Amino acid sequence: MEAHVLGFPRIGRGRELKRALEAYWRGESSAEALLHCAETLREQNWRYQYDNGLSLVTVGDFSLYDQMLDTACMLGMVPPRFGTVNGDVDLTTYFHMARGDAQRNIPAMEMTKWFDTNYHYLVPEFSAQTNIQLASRKLLDETHQALALGLRPKPVLIGPITFLSLSKQEDGVNRWEFLPQILDVYCQMIQRLAPLCDWIQIDEPVLCTDLSLEGKAQATTTWQQLKKAAGSCQVLLATYFGRLDEAVPLIAASGCDAIHLDVLRNESHLTEIIQQLPTSMMVSAGIVEGRNVWKNDLRCSRERLDRLRNMIGDERLMIGSTSSLLHVPVDLFQEQQLDPAIKSWLAFAVQKCREVALLAHLLDDGDHEALLRGSDRIQNCRRSDSRVERPLVRQRAAQVCDAMHTRTAYALRRPQQAQWLHLPLLPTTTIGSFPQTRAIRLMRRRYQSGEVSEQVYRTFMQSEIHNAVSEQDVLGLDVLVHGEPERNDMVEYFGQQMDGFCFSEHGWVQSYGSRCVKPPIIYGDVSRPRPITVEWIRYAQSLTDKPIKGMVTGPVTMLCWSFVRDDLPRDVVCRQLALAVRDEVQDLEQAGIQLIQIDEAALREGMPLRKDEAETYLRWAVDCFRLTSAGVADTTQIHSHMCYSDFNTILPWIAAMDADVISIEASRSNMDLLEGFRRLEYPNEIGPGIYDIHSPRVPEVAELIDLIWRALEVVPKEKLWINPDCGLKTRQWPEVRAALRNMVSAAHQVRQRVEQDQQSCRTAD
Repeated sequence: MEAHVLGFPRIGRGRELKRALEAYWRGESSAEALLHCAETLREQNWRYQYDNGLSLVTVGDFSLYDQMLDTACMLGMVPPRFGTVNGDVDLTTYFHMARGDAQRNIPAMEMTKWFDTNYHYLVPEFSAQTNIQLASRKLLDETHQALALGLRPKPVLIGPITFLSLSKQEDGVNRWEFLPQILDVYCQMIQRLAPLCDWIQIDEPVLCTDLSLEGKAQATTTWQQLKKAAGSCQVLLATYFGRLDEAVPLIAASGCDAIHLDVLRNESHLTEIIQQLPTSMMVSAGIVEGRNVWKNDLRCSRERLDRLRNMIGDERLMIGSTSSLLHVPVDLFQEQQLDPAIKSWLAFAVQKCREVALLAHLLDDGDHEALLRGSDRIQNCRRSDSRVERPLVRQRAAQVCDAMHTRTAYALRRPQQAQWLHLPLLPTTTIGSFPQTRAIRLMRRRYQSGEVSEQVYRTFMQSEIHNAVSEQDVLGLDVLVHGEPERNDMVEYFGQQMDGFCFSEHGWVQSYGSRCVKPPIIYGDVSRPRPITVEWIRYAQSLTDKPIKGMVTGPVTMLCWSFVRDDLPRDVVCRQLALAVRDEVQDLEQAGIQLIQIDEAALREGMPLRKDEAETYLRWAVDCFRLTSAGVADTTQIHSHMCYSDFNTILPWIAAMDADVISIEASRSNMDLLEGFRRLEYPNEIGPGIYDIHSPRVPEVAELIDLIWRALEVVPKEKLWINPDCGLKTRQWPEVRAALRNMVSAAHQVRQRVEQDQQSCRTAD
C-alpha cells in the first residue's frame, strides 16, 4: 500500500535554509553556496521520508522562498517592473519579486496568508503584459536529483485552478483567459516528468473553499488535459484543509487516477464522497494531521481506515498526511528540555512520516495489538494528566456574561480620549516592535541559560527600551511604543508566562521566506498567574510625556499561532485565552497606560474556509476580542492590528470588534484594501499601513504622500492614523530610521496641506 506525505518542511532541522538565505541576501555568501545548501536539505528531507517507511518521496515542495512564487516563475510570470524574462528566471529576479528591489526602488509582489494557515504566499500578478512560457526547469531537475539517489519521486505542482484562484489581476484583465497558455506550460512539464515517475501530485486546496464560477466551469476539463499529458503516469489530485462538498462531482469527472482527501475533516461526508467517485479512482486517505503536533491515535485511525477500506478495498487505498507537513516542526528527536510526559504525546514531521508508514502497516494482515496498546497508553496518559484540566479555569470561563463584552458606544468614548491625548491630525505611530539586534538576542539567550543575573538582564532591556523611546522622540512620532526588546515572539513570549503552555527548543516553522516562528503548544487549561508586560510598559512611559501604547497579543492570534490542544473545541480554548489577556489589559490600565493595542493579526486566518461555517467562528472570535477589551474605562483607547490577509470579506466583523483604532496592512495592495472600508463606512479610526516592512527597500517621501492621499479618499481626516504595515523586529536600524523619517515627513506635509485647506475654507466662509 502506497504511503506518502503531501510535503515536508523546507527550513531544515537547524534552520539551515534561513541562515543560507540571509547570508546570501547580505552578500556574505554566493549563489552556489545557497543552492548547495538547498540541494543538501532536499536530500535530507527525502531521506527522512524514505528511512521512515514511505514508499514515495515528495519532490517540488521545496522552495527558496515560496511555492506559489516558484509556479509563477515556471510560467514566466515576472511582473514587468522587474524586467523581461529571457530563458529561465534568474535568482536575482526571483528574490526581487519576493522582497522588492531596494536599489531600483521597486516594490515586492503582494503577500498574503495561505488559506487558513500562518504561512504567507506571494500573490501572482496578471496584466496585459503577461506572457506565459516555460521559464524554470526546477521541478524537472529536482526529480532527476531524487532518481539519482535511488528514490521513487512524486513531483508536486500547485494546480492551475488554485493558482488562478489565488492570483490577482489588473483592471481590464481577466486572469482566467490565460488558462489555455498556463495549461500548455503545465502539460509540457508533465510530459517531461511522466517517464520519470509513477505518480504526479496536483495540489488543488481551493476545492475545499466555495469555488468561484470560473473555477467550477474550468476545473474538470483542466484536470482532464493534465491527465492526458501524463499518459500512463498516475495523477493524484490533492485536496486539503477542509470539506469537499460541491467539488466532488468535478473531481469524479476529472479522469485523475486518485483523489487525496483529508479524512479527518471529511469524515461525516466520507460515504457520500466515495459513492460519487468512479470505482477506478483510488483514494489517498489523509489520516495523520499535518498541521498540529499531537501524536496519532493509532487505534482510532485504524478504525477509520478500516471503514474506508471496507467501502473501496485495499487495492484503491493509499495512506498519507492530511496536508503538507510544512506547518509543523522538523524533528521531535532534537527536543531535550520538554517535559518527558508531554513529549510522549507529540509528533513532528519526521515522526509523522513514521506514523503514516505505521498505519499502512497496520492494515496488513497480522497481530498488531501490542503496537495499538502502546498507542492507547500514550492517549490515556494525556487524558488523565492533572495539568490538562483545571477546574477553576473552567469555572471562570463558564461565568462569562454578555456585559463582559460591552463598552460604551464609540461616539461617546472618542471625545473623552481626545481630551487627554491632544493628538494632531494624521497622528503617527508604529505597530509595536523595533529591530531585534544581535545584542538583544544574545542577552536573552544568556539570561535564559543562567549566564547573567535577572538584574543584569533587566538593566540591559531597560537601556534598549530607553534607546527605542529616544529614537521615536527624535523621529517625531506622536504615539510611541517601548519596542518589545524583551520579547522573542509575540505569541511565545506571552505563552511562556501563562499556565497551560509548553515550548520546544527547535520547533521552528516557516512563516514566509526566511522568517520562522516557534509556535507554543497549548496542552492544558490556560490562565495568567501574574502580570506580563506592565513593568516594561510603565518604565517606557516614565521616559516621555508622549503617550506610550501598551502591547499585548490577542486571544485569537494566540490560538491560531499556537499548536492547540485537540481535546477541547477551539472556542473554549480561545475564551480561556481571552480571560487571561483581559487580566493583562486591566493591569496595564491600572498602571496608568491608557493606550493599549491588542493585536489580532490572525483574526481572518482563523476563519473556516466554507462560508456556512464562517459566521459561527467570527461570532465567538469577535466576542473573545471584546472580552479582552471591554473591561477598561471609556478614556482608555484600545487599538488592534491585523496584517497580510484578505479582510474585505469580514469588514462588518472587524467593525463589530469595536476597537477605537485599527491598524491594517495596506501598502502592498497600494491601498486597494481600503475600498472595502469605503463601502462599509467604517465607524471608528483606522491606520492603513503605508509602507511594507517585509521588504528592505526604504520608501520615498513622495510615494508615502501619495498613499496617504489615497487613504484620505476613503477615511475621514479626523479618523486616519499613519503607520507601517507591521512590526519592525525583522528590519535593521538604519533602514527603520530612514523609513520612519520619511513616513513622519510625509504625514507632516499632508497634515500641513490639509490644515491649510481647512483654513482657506474658514476664510472663504
